Amino acid sequence: MKANDCTKVKINPNAVTRDLREFDKETGNIYETVAILSKRANQISTEFKEDFQERVRDFTSHYSYDAFEESLENREQTEFSRYYEQLPKPAILAIHEFENKEIYYKSHEK
Repeated sequence: MKANDCTKVKINPNAVTRDLREFDKETGNIYETVAILSKRANQISTEFKEDFQERVRDFTSHYSYDAFEESLENREQTEFSRYYEQLPKPAILAIHEFENKEIYYKSHEK
C-alpha cells in the first residue's frame, strides 16, 4: 500500500482495542496471525521509506544551494514530513488489510 493509497481509505490512525479471538479465526493460531501482520507491516514500512526517500531525492535535485532556495526547500520538506507523520502506522494498515482479507498468505502446516 503506497502512501497515496492510505489517504484514499478512511483508517483510524489511532490504536484501537481489538478482540484477539477475531484475529485467530482466520489462521487458527494467534501467533501465526501476529507473524503475518508483522511481515506485512514491515513490507508497508519499506514501501513508505522508499517512497519518502524518492520524494526527498526530488527535493534535493531541483534546488541549488543559495540561502533563499534552501529556506524554501526546508519549508517544503517540513510540509512533506508532516504528511508522512499523519499517515496511519504500518501496523495499523496491516491490521486493516487483514480484517478486510486483503493479505494473501500461505500456511506451512505439516
